[in-house]
Amino acid sequence: MQQEIYKIGDVTLNFRHYTGMDLYSDGDVEDELLGIVRNHRPEEYQTIIEQEKSWPIFYHLSRERSNIIEWIPMQGTERVLEVGSGCGAITGMLAKKAAEVTCVDLSRKRSEINAVRNNTCSNVTIHVGNFRDIEPDLPANYDFIFLIGVFEYAQGYIGTEQPYENFLKMLFRHLSPGGRIVIAIENRLGLKYFAGCAEDHLGTWFSGIEGYHADSVATTFSRSGLIRILKSLGIRNYHFYYPYPDYKFMNLLYSDQYLPRASDLLDNVYNFDMDRLVLFNEKHAYEGLIRDGLYPTFANSFELVIGPGFPTIFSKYSGDRAEEFRIRTDITINAAGRRMIEKHPLTEAAVEHVKGMQSAYTALSNRFRGGDLEINACQLDSTGTVANFPFVQGIPLSELLDYCLFKDDMDNFRRLFSEYLRRIRYGEEEAVADFDLIFSNIMVNGPIWTVIDYEWTWGKRIPARDIAFRAIYCYRLEDKKRRVLDPRPFYEDLELTKSDVDRLVAEEANFQKYVTGERESLVEIWKGIGRSASVPKELQVETQTLQERDPLTVQIYSDIGEGFSEENSCFAEEHYNRHHAITLEIDLLPGTRALRIDPAYVPCIVTLQRVAWNGVSVSERAPVVTIHPNGRWIGSDSILFSMDDPGIEFGIAVAEREKKNHLSVTMTTALLPAEVAVSVADGLDEEEGLSRYEEMPPERGGLLSRLRKRGRDDA
Repeated sequence: MQQEIYKIGDVTLNFRHYTGMDLYSDGDVEDELLGIVRNHRPEEYQTIIEQEKSWPIFYHLSRERSNIIEWIPMQGTERVLEVGSGCGAITGMLAKKAAEVTCVDLSRKRSEINAVRNNTCSNVTIHVGNFRDIEPDLPANYDFIFLIGVFEYAQGYIGTEQPYENFLKMLFRHLSPGGRIVIAIENRLGLKYFAGCAEDHLGTWFSGIEGYHADSVATTFSRSGLIRILKSLGIRNYHFYYPYPDYKFMNLLYSDQYLPRASDLLDNVYNFDMDRLVLFNEKHAYEGLIRDGLYPTFANSFELVIGPGFPTIFSKYSGDRAEEFRIRTDITINAAGRRMIEKHPLTEAAVEHVKGMQSAYTALSNRFRGGDLEINACQLDSTGTVANFPFVQGIPLSELLDYCLFKDDMDNFRRLFSEYLRRIRYGEEEAVADFDLIFSNIMVNGPIWTVIDYEWTWGKRIPARDIAFRAIYCYRLEDKKRRVLDPRPFYEDLELTKSDVDRLVAEEANFQKYVTGERESLVEIWKGIGRSASVPKELQVETQTLQERDPLTVQIYSDIGEGFSEENSCFAEEHYNRHHAITLEIDLLPGTRALRIDPAYVPCIVTLQRVAWNGVSVSERAPVVTIHPNGRWIGSDSILFSMDDPGIEFGIAVAEREKKNHLSVTMTTALLPAEVAVSVADGLDEEEGLSRYEEMPPERGGLLSRLRKRGRDDA
């Protein structure tokens, strides 16, 4: 007979209402999860996630899961009820923040996983069984009731004709005066579902948008749909927050008091639970919706707080970092009604990093005193662990540059860049520099330019041209639309040589490794899990005839052991700029043997200006790629293609194939009339051309001389 109450470590489990059968299970992976939490410490989970490359393991053990409640301010005295606690991804964080945590979950196996992973939390009790059966035994004085990914299942939990309304009525019976119910749920009209993500619970496309069937296992709601439920119960005190990209792996949190700017959101193609389609670019679609005031309607997820709101109106997590750099940045409203910025450490190791921001403020203020760059004031709170800053009004410099770039107003773009360079050069000889003085960290308000984030300030001299290079480099990486910007004229203005650029790119790669501590990013985890984001053939250029097709469309093929095929290809989102140049940033999956880039669909001449492997120019290292075009080399780095299907194959050394690598290719393409291309090709003496090429000195032979020679030798 089942013992009604027993303990795992310091956690109490109550089986009084357990029926003896788990009605909800992920199968054998739950045994694997139990083994992981039993045999490993929480700080080892990230390594296991990266090794296992499994969606269930990532979902249940990722620390990003708890971001959805970590930001909520608590005093440490609260009593908390968590309905649907599962494997404990949220429970552990609640136990740190509250005095007492009561959990309810249907599954015995999941509750045991929860108890084992949080076994030192003596303030946690887990009730196993259906909430409807357990509810009469619960007290009536909870300060918080959390439903994280649970409200949509009310039909199964509660039944009845109005399950969602009745569920809330039951919960209110257990809420203290002034208490809050917090619901995290998908928006059935979230933009990602229009853009090609399958519905989370059913795994089918457009299910929520079209409307659920009566027997659906779960039902999500639009913002208006949730408000209708609240109003039917007479609830008027509620607040919507908007987790991005969704509530499961939130890294940004907006609110009705602080909605995103058009340029704030990042590309979101990384759907972890299922493969997805890419019907359009979500980020670009959001930009228009945001300008029209429609973001709340099409946000991917909601965090609905029933009851009093919070002073926090925005949060940003910098969690994909080494332990000593993990922080959260909040925008809050203080008692005087003024907006403030707060930076909180997410780990004990990050406390010193936050404390250092006050010293950085003092050092930078001294450097720029008398110049034209303001440094936003920093003051530590009474605990000495939270950095506080005034909220600065204005427009990010990056947004002003976007306006010029997308209007093709390069004169004003260059004027803004020159003004940026003038201001950051002040005090350049001083032994203090903000390495992260990128455009998005400068707020412009008329003649006043204010640095709002100087987290990476170092006590050494860094040339302003190096910092300006990084600003341009990061600006282009932040948004694919910005890659129409040709950075070379700016590098020339900064008097940067090719070796300078290669050095700075390598330094940037090293800096990112320093910040992340070699931890895999969410993008790398997504690729490791093996999910795909595919463009339907009906939307691909390949469905057009050659006459209809843009001749300068770039197609990329991957050979992962089966040769090149249309199924393993994609069309580059990057486009040639008005100078017919393009930079392709290609992340390779482990196991990739070769890539092929088709630069156009007509005869042309392609000049490879730069090829970089993992951020380092191929001319600066022993070659790990070989280059085999199906055209003819006609100069140091140029290839003539006299056919309609030009292609450049990049072969990858065996030793590199099982690693995660990145290939960057910058090239220009000039189209040729077919008869001209054929005539030129017929007139070439290839061997003579090759011998002339090989006799060139290194400075004229171009970055690909050794690679091309090696490619011919291998052939």
